Amino acid sequence: MDAHKDAQMVSPQVKNQMMRIASFLEDFGDELEDSTELFAMGPHFRIALHLVRGHLEGKIVTPTSLISVSRVPYATANRRVKEMIDSGLIEQRPRTKTGKSFSLHPSESLLELWTQLSGRIRRMVEAEFGGRERAPDAKDYYFGGSYMAAQSIPPMQVLAEPLKASGGIRVLVHGDPTFMVMDNLKRQFEQVIGTQIHQRAFSIDRLREEAIRNAERKASRYDIIAVDLPWVGEFAERGILMPLDEAMDVARLDPADFHTAGWKAAHWRDQPFGVPAQTTPELLFYRRDLFAKAGLEPPASTDELLSAARTLHDPQHGQYGIAWNAARGTALGHTVLMTMADFGQPVLNLPENAGGFDTGCLSQGDYRPTINTEAGLRAAEFLMELLQYSPPDILSMSWYERVRPYAAGRIAMAYGYTLLAPYFELDVSSPAAGQTGYLPHPVGPGASPVAPVGGYVMGIPANLPPERLDAAVEALIVFTSAQAQKLYIQNGSRTNPRYSVGSDPEVRRVSPIFEAVDAMSWRDELQFWPRPPVPEIGNIVQICGEEFHDMLRGIVTPREALAAAQKRADALMNST
Repeated sequence: MDAHKDAQMVSPQVKNQMMRIASFLEDFGDELEDSTELFAMGPHFRIALHLVRGHLEGKIVTPTSLISVSRVPYATANRRVKEMIDSGLIEQRPRTKTGKSFSLHPSESLLELWTQLSGRIRRMVEAEFGGRERAPDAKDYYFGGSYMAAQSIPPMQVLAEPLKASGGIRVLVHGDPTFMVMDNLKRQFEQVIGTQIHQRAFSIDRLREEAIRNAERKASRYDIIAVDLPWVGEFAERGILMPLDEAMDVARLDPADFHTAGWKAAHWRDQPFGVPAQTTPELLFYRRDLFAKAGLEPPASTDELLSAARTLHDPQHGQYGIAWNAARGTALGHTVLMTMADFGQPVLNLPENAGGFDTGCLSQGDYRPTINTEAGLRAAEFLMELLQYSPPDILSMSWYERVRPYAAGRIAMAYGYTLLAPYFELDVSSPAAGQTGYLPHPVGPGASPVAPVGGYVMGIPANLPPERLDAAVEALIVFTSAQAQKLYIQNGSRTNPRYSVGSDPEVRRVSPIFEAVDAMSWRDELQFWPRPPVPEIGNIVQICGEEFHDMLRGIVTPREALAAAQKRADALMNST
């Protein structure tokens, strides 16, 4: 679908600066008019002001409202609006099926003119009256100046025609920071797609249950659903998701722009079943200031990690060496799989390749569990030693619980997904804010560094009514576009599935995490083989999370835990 280019979706800082200039000009114009009508601001300028403010606030602008703010007679105002439409400063979009009613939007050229004007006005005011100091390289950041430089991602586009989906677009997501940012931006996205968005968010287990329950309905309640990467194989095999190449032209997604690991993880039987919405590797977060004070180098190996954790572990003063997922079940199960990967061992007998291990053969079903191995034993013994330098409640810690004490300054290191980084990056009171370094998992002897990829894809339910498919496809393209991903990041997200977004200069200024992850991707350290997306992976994770929890509690030895997990996983495979 062709799209009219619309105004830029800007970050909160840029938006606030633009709004301040707009308010200043509006107030200044009122002051001039109050002095004498000879100084009245022209209708063109008042119309432009109203359009820009409406866009920044996510409000619908109609011809009637523009005529009202122009402060000139109706016929004159109508001519001025038409002049601005003809000159390409205002764009129209039909609001009704008849096409007789339009909403009006500032064009890309109008916004570019506005950002340039705003920048000049600010610099003039600062030059004449003084202003807040700022970094020498920051002068073009304000008012969208950075959008014009260094191959920045182009602005979001309003669709030429509103999406036709009765009741609006319905989305099922996970209740994490990134999807919550998307919900906070709902009004802006509704303006882009021209219809309402209804989003439901659940915890990870409830999300899975609802997705499966939804697949059993005659017609899907959702147009788009978020799917955890390890579920892709199962959801494809069970017919829960529609193959994207049967629903759309996949080239429209620009597949080459996605991080390779994230895009491959969305496939099953060589077909894509979702679009990466979050590529969020699990990294090692570490306090750079604490490491510098102790004279420590960032750990690259498991031995160096244990040494650093031992050095920084000071429970008498409320500081602990490291936090990780150790709660029984799913949380610890993920840790087990990723720790085995740190020692060069996948949980399945995957063939080796240059990037680690090949997952291309998984859909053929010729695989078996590989848990009770020498590498598995080294991983288990590593976890037992890690336990010594962990907080006392480590055996109940899961996704959020391991990052919160790190953000509070009580933990020196923590394994965590990038999507959780806002807990400390956006909290100016956090001791970890501005002091966190990001590393791939430290590895055991002979193993290659790996940053296990997690996150979500957004897919289309297989039982979606045909009359809703076109709208679902268009919404899916908008929600996962580079422009949308940049907007999520500017509003607090710390996940990114696209190379173009990670290299955007404004995005890189937001957080060092994006440059770090981009570098890992180029070094081929982002990998999804640690949690291969086979239909049985959820049960395997649960098995490991139960047997290894007994080991950490001292009920069984590492060898006994490995043997029990292997036996149960083998029985699972034999029963499927």
